[in-house]
Amino acid sequence: MWLVAEQALERDGLSAAGAGTGAGAAAPAVPRDLPPSDPCFLGRAVETRELLAEIDRPGLGASRGRPQEGCRVLLVAGRAGSGRTALAVHLARLVADRYPDGQLFARLTRPGGAPVSAAQAARSFLERLGRPDDARGREPAAALRRALAGRRVLIVLDDVDGAAQIRPLLPDAPGSLVVATSAGPLTGIPDVRPCALGGLDTASAVELLTRTAGSTRVTCDPCAAESLVAECAGHPAALRLAGAWLAARPRMSVTDALQRLRDVPDTPFPPPPPGRALPPEQEGGPGEEAAGPDGGGAPPVPAAAPVPPSPLLRAFRLVYESFAPGAARMLRLLVLAPEGVVDEHVASALGGCSVAAARSTLDELVRAGVLVAEGDALRVPACLVPALRALTEALDRPAEVELARARMLERTVRLLHACRLALTPPDAAVRARIEALPRAMRFRSRAAAADWLDGRLPSLLAAADAAAADGGFDTLAQRLVAGLVRALTHTDGDRSPELYRLHGLVLEVATRRGLHRERAAALINLADLDVRAGRPEEALGRYREAVTAARADGDGAAAARALEAIGSTYRLLDDPDRAADWYGRALALRQFRGEQADQARLHGHLGAMGARSGRWAESLREWRACAALHRRLGNLSSHARALGEAAGVLESAGEAEEGLRVCREALQRARTAGDTRLEAALQLRMGDTLERLGDAAGARLHRAEAARLLEDGNR
Repeated sequence: MWLVAEQALERDGLSAAGAGTGAGAAAPAVPRDLPPSDPCFLGRAVETRELLAEIDRPGLGASRGRPQEGCRVLLVAGRAGSGRTALAVHLARLVADRYPDGQLFARLTRPGGAPVSAAQAARSFLERLGRPDDARGREPAAALRRALAGRRVLIVLDDVDGAAQIRPLLPDAPGSLVVATSAGPLTGIPDVRPCALGGLDTASAVELLTRTAGSTRVTCDPCAAESLVAECAGHPAALRLAGAWLAARPRMSVTDALQRLRDVPDTPFPPPPPGRALPPEQEGGPGEEAAGPDGGGAPPVPAAAPVPPSPLLRAFRLVYESFAPGAARMLRLLVLAPEGVVDEHVASALGGCSVAAARSTLDELVRAGVLVAEGDALRVPACLVPALRALTEALDRPAEVELARARMLERTVRLLHACRLALTPPDAAVRARIEALPRAMRFRSRAAAADWLDGRLPSLLAAADAAAADGGFDTLAQRLVAGLVRALTHTDGDRSPELYRLHGLVLEVATRRGLHRERAAALINLADLDVRAGRPEEALGRYREAVTAARADGDGAAAARALEAIGSTYRLLDDPDRAADWYGRALALRQFRGEQADQARLHGHLGAMGARSGRWAESLREWRACAALHRRLGNLSSHARALGEAAGVLESAGEAEEGLRVCREALQRARTAGDTRLEAALQLRMGDTLERLGDAAGARLHRAEAARLLEDGNR
């Protein structure tokens, strides 16, 4: 059972559907989302000048006398690891002041290689622009273009998969600029200005090698350094790997590193698993015979010349083959980390080792240049992910990989539990549960837990997505989603976007597996969020679906909850007759189930709707039924409150004297319950009634008593 589904059924009091009026459209924010400059960014002066010149150069339409249509699009094209992202960020920071309405950044390819959809990117941008309601709409790309209309913004779109992916994200305003990076051209984008990256110039490449390997050996053997640069074809990522390999071996010279790199064999790396093709970088090996109709085989296909490995792959192979088996295995498994974010807990779970051992191995991998620091976490460089995934397929059994993923998800669930405990207001029970956790799992403070949750949220959401989509980790997915929901509810700020996404995962899996009860609860939770976001019509549809799903499972509690929420939504839409109809249906179900507290609440809703429609007799009957149930339950404050509402109905119906009598009875119940604020409210009501009856002195006495009670209550 999805534990998060219980969230919809544990509430008492008025449904969330009636708790708010929806959020209005906020004024657009001014995001400043550019990542920091790469500290190892070198060279590219020529490319930078060309790109700067292209920003102000007239478009193709200018030669035909037409004004520029849409924003200017610059493309930085190059192989993975060539420094295309570093150049795009460098350029964006140079011109950021020209775009005062904001700078946005998005990576459009996930660490695993899957492209990010335009809708997902648009939703992310809308959130950062302060438009969360638009982000949850059905056409986020169109909403993004409307939000950017008339604004001067700078957008960096990194690792673009193709023109169709970014076309919906391009602002219509000609004053905006989009800088995209990609492995190839973006045909289909009008007037795109490309800049193709090759290797670094020799001087910049030698400087990069110097920063990575140290200056002494490079200065002592400049010719070997230039030869090593040539062997790496000036490729920045290959140079970093070669330099890191050299830095880890202080007794070796640059000439030694050059010879070792030249000795890297041209054989396929990694070796393909049986029955699988070579990676794209190594296609074109010896041809194979194809079986003909007679079974004798077709004439042999001429063997293509082997394609030599790229400089990056050669440098990576040099580094990888220097690792001990345990470190090499951990590196391969790190590509399983959601969003590529790695820390000691992720590494410990994937590798099946202690946190201390994982920390030591991670330090080794960082020194080797195959992991890069990103905030307080680490990440495998995107340019190495394809090779590592191929190595995993070739060398690790699928069962071992699945076990590693399961360990990682289990560790994530436990960390979320520890995070939630740290975020919970402390008491003796909470402290005892924290003390029971392993020391490595404890957070130092509430602030540390909140920072961890904020920093890891994208990868945690990605883990939930992957677990729910897999189909083989439903139990872990259930616990992960529940843990995330519970942790987020203990944080400050609006978490509606994340909760919407998580409840959507529950709905997706429950629908796929035919779990009606879980589907009903997910629909209710999503509808509650729709109401809070000011989308009552969408909420009504979800609530009705929830009623159907709950009835299919025989879940009366969920059905009654959804029926009541429909009534509260119509109440929000100022339709008291329909609200009363749905409240009545919910009441009938609660009466059948014998749930008296829920019955009392629904009688109160019906009393309020009757009063709003001017049906005084009906309203009075419902409030008296509400009061009777609360008296039976021993809830003196609620009993007094219901009597007070009944007194107000009597007065509105023209029976002020009877209303005054009932109000005195309510006042007595409030005093017995010790509810000072309710007692003060009833004193004020009695004062108003006496004034309308012509007893000004009595009215003053009751109002003075109300003031005294409120003053005493505030001390």
